[in-house]
Amino acid sequence: MAGKGKSRWADDEDDLAAEAQRKREKEEKKRLKAEKARKQEEENAAREAGPSSAPREGPARDDEYEDRPPAKRRRLSPERTAPEVSSNPNASSKLLRFEGGTFGRSRSVENYNKLNDIEEGAYGWVARAQDRDTGKIVALKRLKIDPKDRSGLPVTGLREIQILKDCDHKNVVKLREVVVGDDTTTIENIFLVLEFVEHDLKSILEDMPEPFLASEIKTLLLQLASGVAYLHDNWILHRDLKTSNLLLNNRGQLKIADFGMARYVGDPPPPKLTQLVVTLWYRAPELLLGATRYGRAIDMWSVGCIFGELLTREPLLQGKNEVDELTRIFELCGLPTDETWPSFRRLPNARALRLPPKQPGHVAGSSIRARFPLLTSAGVSLLNSLLALDPDRRPSAREMLEHEYFRQDPKPKQEAMFPTFPSKAGQERRRRKQTPLAPVRGQQAAELGSVDFSGLFSGREREERGGGFSLRMV
Repeated sequence: MAGKGKSRWADDEDDLAAEAQRKREKEEKKRLKAEKARKQEEENAAREAGPSSAPREGPARDDEYEDRPPAKRRRLSPERTAPEVSSNPNASSKLLRFEGGTFGRSRSVENYNKLNDIEEGAYGWVARAQDRDTGKIVALKRLKIDPKDRSGLPVTGLREIQILKDCDHKNVVKLREVVVGDDTTTIENIFLVLEFVEHDLKSILEDMPEPFLASEIKTLLLQLASGVAYLHDNWILHRDLKTSNLLLNNRGQLKIADFGMARYVGDPPPPKLTQLVVTLWYRAPELLLGATRYGRAIDMWSVGCIFGELLTREPLLQGKNEVDELTRIFELCGLPTDETWPSFRRLPNARALRLPPKQPGHVAGSSIRARFPLLTSAGVSLLNSLLALDPDRRPSAREMLEHEYFRQDPKPKQEAMFPTFPSKAGQERRRRKQTPLAPVRGQQAAELGSVDFSGLFSGREREERGGGFSLRMV
């Protein structure tokens, strides 16, 4: 049995001496800690007593703070209300202060009086309203939010708000503010306050008795290309360009709207993007064939479809489904080949396509020239390039602005000379025809499977093609 004061683990005198030394060091450490605590209390008491108290003598030793917890970091920037800052104007000039934005409560939608409904789209419901304070007419867009979805505000709504807040261009609709309903416990009443524009291009095309003049079409296309170029320069893909998303005011100004499917992309774009974008009639062939990596060319295909719609006053490629849409594209633009579209066979939905074999006298190229006999050669060239099957051969929006088509007579009409139309949006609900809606986020893209296009151009060999027109021999 070990004696008193001897460690029960000690086997010899050296172990016993080491144990005693450790105890002495431990007791000395406790004594120093108690001494430092006593001195700290004396300093605190002297500080509370006032400046008359005697200051502490001698400098502080380094080992004095060895066991003390680290002191709270000293404030370097004085508060704005500190008396020394307000009394000394030069004090704040020595400090670097960065002003940051603050979060505030959104205004209520009750600040606006609803006048009439305008339309309902895939991602929101739009109404015309008036600001109670200023009397200004605005468009209120209520975001569509599924109350059963527990994930909160949909990513499409967040992207639309972010992109519209970042955009500042005369051909892009302006976002004034975001307002909410009085019941802030739910997120179902979120409204975008947008500038009010009297018309959308689709309604005008449906109701106008005569088509646009060539000079007016050029003006609209130039404004569209300018807006798209601005978006692409700022790394934004719209991904749902169509005539119902193009607004036109009574001063001849076109504005791109409805950014529910838009998103930011980089260069190169992300390796896997959703292929279920763009309304069916304006969807590029690479999307129909399952491409998940795409870029600005999909917007330029939609611009080409809009160009054709301005000429005919009806959508250019009105497919009933994805297969029918591809059929109409191949009928108008020709069949894809290794020369016209070298990489199309690598797309997921293109591997099972059965295309007609090449035959002597078989016309399988573009029929845009025959479809638009009154369009100038430069116009046909521009439309052919926009509707090129290979996305790499489509021009950018900046290149489109420099095309020869816009420099030929007739020159683009000035915006101030543009015709005006009665505003349906300002008076009544628009009559919507049976047209496909934009894809809904989360839906699955169609699987085309095995599709036979071998009989697509049967009978075309009897056509005689001339300069700007086609004749069918009877």
